[in-house]
Amino acid sequence: MAAKKEKTIEETFGELEELIKKLESGESSLEESFQYYETGMKLVKFCNEKIDKVEKKIIVLEENGEEHEL
Repeated sequence: MAAKKEKTIEETFGELEELIKKLESGESSLEESFQYYETGMKLVKFCNEKIDKVEKKIIVLEENGEEHEL
């Protein structure tokens, strides 16, 4: 069995865009809207965690005296 590939931030943003379109369409039931919202919040949390990891790596590089660009 192959290892499951972790989603990229770009893929996650794409999923968020689709959820937003569904919510903005007004064609969802209230229950569906709550499900979309909950899923969206989980995706946002995932993105925040990924971004935090990158920021921590940058801080470690700065402490080691290496140059970097943001």
